[in-house]
Amino acid sequence: MQKLLPTSIVGSLPKPSWLAESETLWSPWKLAGDELVEGKQDALRSAVHEQQRAGVDIISDGEQTRQHFVTTFIEHLSGVDFERRETVRIRNRYDASVPTVVGAVSREKPVFVEDARFLRQQTDQPIKWALPGPMTMIDTLYDAHYMSREKLAWEFATILNHEARELEAAGVDIIQFDEPAFNVFFDEVQDWGIAALERAAEGLRAETVVHICYGYGIKANTDWKETLGSEWRQYEESFPLLQRSSIDTISLESQNSRVPLDLIEILRGKKVMLGAIDVATSAVETPDAVAATLRKALEFVDADKLIPSTNCGMAPLPRSVALAKLGALSSGAAIVRGELGGVGS
Repeated sequence: MQKLLPTSIVGSLPKPSWLAESETLWSPWKLAGDELVEGKQDALRSAVHEQQRAGVDIISDGEQTRQHFVTTFIEHLSGVDFERRETVRIRNRYDASVPTVVGAVSREKPVFVEDARFLRQQTDQPIKWALPGPMTMIDTLYDAHYMSREKLAWEFATILNHEARELEAAGVDIIQFDEPAFNVFFDEVQDWGIAALERAAEGLRAETVVHICYGYGIKANTDWKETLGSEWRQYEESFPLLQRSSIDTISLESQNSRVPLDLIEILRGKKVMLGAIDVATSAVETPDAVAATLRKALEFVDADKLIPSTNCGMAPLPRSVALAKLGALSSGAAIVRGELGGVGS
């Protein structure tokens, strides 16, 4: 993209209240059958319009057609029994009832490709699609078949690669892999996590992103953040490995966090998608606050490699708040773009 400081959301936007319960993760659909199909498309179309109206440059689906960024993908795979539930610790943070891997996992057909084609029809702007990363997928399941986190991760990496290649063929310009687990399982990130991620992205011509954050603005995550001390240095574990990886862009949380911004220097040479919008509060940032965050980041990343974004997904937020935050993101980026004399300022 030619534009300096192109803006993007990371993942989800709140769904309209007629489609699913507002401000709720894993909210059941309020429609069924053909009405649900039509409703999802209407919501996706609306999400595109709202991003464009707010001045967002890289358009995403806002995850309007899925209930959750991980489990919706897994629901479409064979080898996973959603009726057989077990309680596991998610990212060493909270307990959840999850489905069980009971056999060899496989993808019988594309999961998101039709939705991505529909997104492509809605805009001529660059589009981005998010997929769960291999390590985060295995951390959302109970494995009664492979009995090895690494083996299951490699299986998922191959499945994700097939999906990503078909998304690319459907017109997706940027493919993002969500790996919040990279901020928790540091030994596994080094031993096989980066390699599995690269397998998921293997052979893609589309730009690739890995998103590593501290989670949605839900209580389990905010409570965990309070235990991390005055500086959050988890990125120090994965950034050196990612800087040497084949992944094009690293997406991180920044706004209202305790992440030392100088850690971005480790990524020098990579594109950086910087979270300049806090998704854990309903307080809407001012454009000046967003601009201040971006100016600080520019001490450690070249301007032509900085992509202003949200910290994480915004599904749990009130819809009006999320849309206001998008406007602040675009306005803040425009301020700094103007100072830099960038295209489209």
